[in-house]
Formats: sequence, C-alpha cells, structure tokens
Amino acid sequence: MPLLLASLVAILCSSGCAGLQYSSTPNSNPPRRTFSIAIHGGAGVIDQATTTPEERDAFLDSLRTALDLGREELAKGGTALDACEIVVRFLEDDPQFNAGKGAVFTEAGTHELDASIMDGSNLKAGAVAGVRTVRHPIALARAVMEKTRHIMLTGEGAERFASEVGVERVENSWFDTPKRLESLQKELEKRRSGASVDAPSHYRGTVGAVALDTHGNLAAATSTGGMTAKKWGRVGDSPIIGAGTYANNKTCAVSGTGTGEQFIRHTIAKSIAANIEFRNMTAQQAAEAAVHGLLDPDDGGVIVVDRVGRIAMVFNTAGMFRAAADHHGRFEVGIWNQLTQAQPVGSSR
Repeated sequence: MPLLLASLVAILCSSGCAGLQYSSTPNSNPPRRTFSIAIHGGAGVIDQATTTPEERDAFLDSLRTALDLGREELAKGGTALDACEIVVRFLEDDPQFNAGKGAVFTEAGTHELDASIMDGSNLKAGAVAGVRTVRHPIALARAVMEKTRHIMLTGEGAERFASEVGVERVENSWFDTPKRLESLQKELEKRRSGASVDAPSHYRGTVGAVALDTHGNLAAATSTGGMTAKKWGRVGDSPIIGAGTYANNKTCAVSGTGTGEQFIRHTIAKSIAANIEFRNMTAQQAAEAAVHGLLDPDDGGVIVVDRVGRIAMVFNTAGMFRAAADHHGRFEVGIWNQLTQAQPVGSSR
C-alpha cells in the first residue's frame, strides 16, 4: 500500500502539481488580518451650542486625516507603534490641538511639552516631560524607549538627549498661536481678580492614539502641552506610564485626556488594563468603570483597544475629539455624543 500511494502522488504531480511543496510544519497560523485604531484630540469644555459649523468641520477633518494615516499604516501590515506615532506626530503639527504647535502657554509665557509611547509586546516605554524645543515630543519619547535604558527624561536632560539623537528642533516660539495666548491672558486676568483657577477648562488638551496591528501587538501614544498657565515644571499624566498611557498585549492599550492629576491619582490607564485582566471586563466596561467610577464628573476621557481589537471611547465631559477605525471598514469620527461614519481620506492625499 505505501508503494501504491507513492506512485499515485508521483502521477498526480507529473500531471500539473510540479510546484507542490511538502513541509513538516504546515502553515496552521496564517497572517492575521485584524487591526483596530482609536485616536483622540482632547476632552473637556467643548460647547456644542457655541461651536460654529466651520470650527466643527475643521476638527472633524483633522481627526479624519489623522485616523486615515494610522489606518493605512495598519492595513499595509505596519506596526501599532508606527501607526500611533504617525497619528500623534500629525496632531502635534495641527494648531487646533494642545500638543506641539498650538500647545498652551505656561504661567511664564513659554511652552513645556510632555509625551509618552508604550509597546504592548514587551512593555517597553519611553517618555519625555518639560521639553521646549522638540517639534515632535512623541518622536523623542520613542527614542528614549529604543535608544536608552530609561523610561522618562525631563527638562534639560531630555533636551540634551534630543540633540544627541537628532530629532527635529524648533524655537519655543514656534509653538505659539494667538488662540492659546488669548487663553493665557484670560487665565492670568482671572487670577489677578481672585477668581477660581480650578475650572475644568484649564486642564484640557491632549492627543493620543491606541492600536492593534495585524501582528497581534498593541501600542499606545500620548502627547500634550499640559494645562494653561501651569506652574514651572508641572508634569501631568500624559508622560506617566499607567496613568495617561499604557499598553500590554495581555489586555489592552489606553490613552487618556483630561485632569492629569486625577489620572495620576487613580492610575487610570493601568486600572483599565487591570479590570480587563483580573475582573474579566470588556474594554467598554473597564473604561466606563474608570471614567465614571474613579474620576470625578468632567475630569476627562479615554480611548481603549483591547487584545482582540474591540474599541472603547468613554468620557465624562461635554465632549471628546475622537475617531476609530478597524479592518471591518469601521471609520468614525465624533466630538459630542454621536459618532459619524466618515469616508477615509485615501491615498490621494
């Protein structure tokens, strides 16, 4: 019988199967096609009644473009890390958001920028805080992760490292915008008049991205200009792993936006991951438990992608600039309660 079977195989192959290859390790694990990405541009006092249609559309167009950049990277097999960095770099250059160009002013009238990035496949992370001349803080944060033994560099040390690795530099004034200067002046006037400085609007403004790639890896990235009129050297949650950023292939990737001090107190990003891992919550349930159960009302929001690609975008503020896409064709953008199905920008950009 073995001779008969061998003869039959030889005959079949000579009849058109000459290219057939036999392997002792058959391909039982074909390449994944699953990917998901979510992005945010900050949460806070975004009044739907006073926002003009032109302002709304400008924000949505930017979110749509940023989302499409990340989606294209993932669709072609790129890494979650690259997709997150690409999105955040784009948003850092958009003056509508409080990260990079358009960052808020400190009390002293300057800009101090924070960012972090995390690789869920190995828990490596990089962060920078208080940088003043780095055009893309997220790029410097990734360099910290990949080119040093450290996780966070701050202030002058981060600036010196930026010179060492050759990331793009700009004058601190490059981040200026009239809108942010006006916000600073209003805030300082409130302080001079004795008005409260703890209104939620003073804490808003961050950009971020979370992604699952076709290789099954998760990543998260967050970047911010901080809070208007912040004190010297203030650091919020955005560069703190476990507070504003977290990624772990076992659970999820998270990026937060809002009252940084609150996100730090409650280690919001890690709490979401812990709820998924130890309480068997879905991404949506875990995000809601953190945002509505740990944070105070109007503190902010989060975006989450779990290890199988499910997306959650939860906030307890008037709105959150956000968008999401996946391999099923989902492509949505939104600011307030409802998300809107949109068309990808496409490769003609």
